[in-house]
Amino acid sequence: MAAARTTATRIRGWLALGPLLAALLAAGSAAAGPLDALVSPGELSHAHADLERDCGKCHRPFEAGAQAQLCLACHEAVAADRLAHTGLHGRSRSAAGDVCRTCHPEHRGRGAALVTLDRASFPHGDTDHPLRGAHTSVPCASCHAAGKKWRDAPADCAACHRGADPHAGRLGEDCARCHGETSWHETRFDHGATRFALEGAHAQVACGACHPTARYTDAPTDCGACHAVDDVHRGRLGADCASCHGVGGWKEVRFDHGKTRFALRGAHARASCDACHASGAAPSALPTDCGSCHGADDVHEGRNGPRCGDCHGASAWKPAGFDHGRTRFPLRGAHAAARCESCHTQGVGPKLETRCAACHGRDDPHRGEQGEDCGRCHGEAGWRDAVSFDHDLARFPLLGLHAVAACEECHSSAAFRGAERTCAGCHAKDDRHERRLGTACETCHNANGWPLWRFDHDARTAFALHGAHERASCESCHRQPVQERISLPQRCASCHGRDDPHRGGFGARCEDCHVERGWAEVSVQR
Repeated sequence: MAAARTTATRIRGWLALGPLLAALLAAGSAAAGPLDALVSPGELSHAHADLERDCGKCHRPFEAGAQAQLCLACHEAVAADRLAHTGLHGRSRSAAGDVCRTCHPEHRGRGAALVTLDRASFPHGDTDHPLRGAHTSVPCASCHAAGKKWRDAPADCAACHRGADPHAGRLGEDCARCHGETSWHETRFDHGATRFALEGAHAQVACGACHPTARYTDAPTDCGACHAVDDVHRGRLGADCASCHGVGGWKEVRFDHGKTRFALRGAHARASCDACHASGAAPSALPTDCGSCHGADDVHEGRNGPRCGDCHGASAWKPAGFDHGRTRFPLRGAHAAARCESCHTQGVGPKLETRCAACHGRDDPHRGEQGEDCGRCHGEAGWRDAVSFDHDLARFPLLGLHAVAACEECHSSAAFRGAERTCAGCHAKDDRHERRLGTACETCHNANGWPLWRFDHDARTAFALHGAHERASCESCHRQPVQERISLPQRCASCHGRDDPHRGGFGARCEDCHVERGWAEVSVQR
């Protein structure tokens, strides 16, 4: 009987607690109450801090499966992506099927990140804009502006490349109509569909050669419009180049000189038309004897008579029985095509020097600063052919983008000496920091490009960056241009004196009360 009375007493006690539990559950479904405070696993992130006391926004009592739908009710753009199978949340199989908290965990505190994705392994192929070609090596920040949602990054060409458009918008904004994603030079434009199909040598010509101002409409198609400056005839034979020349090259001619009274053989076959037709006279009026054309070239000054053909052949002057290869100076490369008189200015009798400078001293663009041994860098084929200078053996080896820079960008004169070797010497005008970070650009940047920079403030300075300092821009503290060593005061007041609401009443040691995460977080140490 006593046991029965005890059991009845307990049942009555539980029944009495029933209304209280029901009230707590009802209160918890609408707003945070005593029960929620007991079961909450921790603070919400900063983004959801305003929901801290409104648990019902994200949870329903005893319905764990409802959480994802409550998330989508607020994040309408994500819900729309899932429904339309667009964007990361609609295209990625895991993002479209998993519950939100799988990738966006909550209740880990105000400073915790809601996005746990790794940028290095982010599956960009599951988005509306898969990265291909040159886009795969572009830094995230180039397209995703700071402070903007990742999903809001534009996907059309013009949004990113409008500033680099050499056409200045004249061809519209659909860059992909002609260009590929590997590089701007990868084009799919079919010139054959225009009124000027590219054939022969024209097929290898760069676009800018005919369209120097990126003008692609109403470009002229007559030969003279592009080749007037190349006309060796200087207009004497008219502007219809195609009457003799083909599109394969200037040397592709259709005129058969063999049907005239002077067939072109040997060196004559390689001579330009103007070499003989210099006056533009009618072909029938031109003389055919050697002296008429080559009298000025006669090193013998007429002493051997006008019949050059008695000794020389049509291939060159040299088949006169003289083998220059038997001398101490064999003729190779450009020397083989040089006229005898170019070196033998006083006839063939006096001995000549074989040093390069003896003949080419006046042609030396280095003004003697590189010495007289031209063969150390240059070959006999030509001054600009197969130059063998190794810049890596100089005081400034060429690395990164320097390796593809034109010589003239650093060497203002052909003397080559005296070029700047410091970054600031060449790139002062590119310094977006305006010397606030000094002149030693190499401290942060490398030769592969300005955007590729790295500086460990914690390891390389005496002022490690923590808290809000990690997000501050360099110029926030480095405000004044410096020339030598960078040295800034480390006291809080040196930067934040103007932000002191106490007006110095508590002294200059802000760190005694405040922490680096932000002024609003105070931790007084007594």
